[in-house]
Amino acid sequence: MVFSGLAERLQETFKKLRGKGRLTEEDVDLALKEVRRALISADVNFMVVKDFITRIRERAVGSDVLQSLTPAQQVIKIVRDELAALMGGTQSKINLAPAPPTVIMMVGLHGAGKTTTSAKLANLMRRQGRRPELVAADVYRPAAIKQLQVLGDQLNVPVFSMGDQVSPPDIAKAALEQARREGHDLVIIDTAGRLHIDEDLMGELRNMASIVKPQEILLVVDSMTGQDAVNVAKTFNENLSLTGVVLTKLDGDTRGGAALSVKAVTGCPIKFAGMGEKLDALEVFHPDRMADRILGMGDMLTLIEKAQANFDAEQVEKLNKRIKSMDFTLDDFMEHMNQVKKMGPLDQVLGMIPGLGNMKKMKDLQIDEKDLVFVEAIISSMTPWERQNPQEINGSRRRRVAKGSGTTVQEVNRLLKQFEQTRKMMRQLVGMEKNIKKGKMKNPFGLGKNSPF
Repeated sequence: MVFSGLAERLQETFKKLRGKGRLTEEDVDLALKEVRRALISADVNFMVVKDFITRIRERAVGSDVLQSLTPAQQVIKIVRDELAALMGGTQSKINLAPAPPTVIMMVGLHGAGKTTTSAKLANLMRRQGRRPELVAADVYRPAAIKQLQVLGDQLNVPVFSMGDQVSPPDIAKAALEQARREGHDLVIIDTAGRLHIDEDLMGELRNMASIVKPQEILLVVDSMTGQDAVNVAKTFNENLSLTGVVLTKLDGDTRGGAALSVKAVTGCPIKFAGMGEKLDALEVFHPDRMADRILGMGDMLTLIEKAQANFDAEQVEKLNKRIKSMDFTLDDFMEHMNQVKKMGPLDQVLGMIPGLGNMKKMKDLQIDEKDLVFVEAIISSMTPWERQNPQEINGSRRRRVAKGSGTTVQEVNRLLKQFEQTRKMMRQLVGMEKNIKKGKMKNPFGLGKNSPF
């Protein structure tokens, strides 16, 4: 999970800080010592850690903080703000050309994931209304051109290729000319990489940049390489004047050193983050939201955006009406579960909910997406009547469902119990909403006119 090691240590440190009530300068120093250790363990650049801790201490030991009514909360807010600033402060958007097409060069070492990331970026930009064209300019890696063409076919995005006998700068130039003719407003060039940085690679990339004059030169780096990723970014930036960085495999990086160091060391903003293998698993990078995730504060804005992008509005409205009429069935449950699955891995989705970002709580939930396969198998093995009337499923029916789904009666019982608990919770929420509307109680959860319940 993203930053899980760092997040767990920081959250534990601030939990102790909250329990102290009034804080002294010594309390702050002790907490910052733990923060320093956590950051270094997360493979964050040493000088970045040193400057980070210095800035926090300068802000945190002032009388306005230590003598406030909630000093611990003030210190945590300072850490949150500085974490966001460390990663760039605010979202860094794509620089668009005054007259289309906008040209983006994807650069990086071999194995960082440039080709897949190029396709993911095309998919993301297309969902934003762009008309992208992918360019296969990696003529050295075997099957690189074919890989991009396959990905382009999956996304229904055109791929420009001239084979592997033409120089990459000439391919890029021809692709740009075709994009103008065919009305593509975005050109994404997948360039070659090497196992190490060499002058031939840099010379070819500089030549290509001088010909197509890209609005963006994005460096794709594997976040799991830690400080090596930062060193690679620094060298590429010195040679090519990068406009941004894309961190891949951030979902598998429990440390987070690259994300927390690359902006401070190179000055290049992180523009996108790869959060999985699927072609829709590329996210716009929001430093402030990522800081919230690290500190267990959740990320409701990203969660809402994911829901809006993946949920069918008509189905959601239909589901809301069934919940309000107390007519929520196992068919509705499975339909809702399938929509949630579209939002990405469950641990990532739940980690965006405030309060569930705590790593220990997430471990207690023991989320295993394989369990969802069995849940779906159990529900699919029921008759339509059983799915509409789960409370009527007796022992013999449960044995038949277990046999048909390849599970046990105990697992069927567990699902039915969990479903009934879910239905009870929804009834309570609906009842709470009705009381709020009648003025019998205050609105503690923001339920009301725009509530999904």
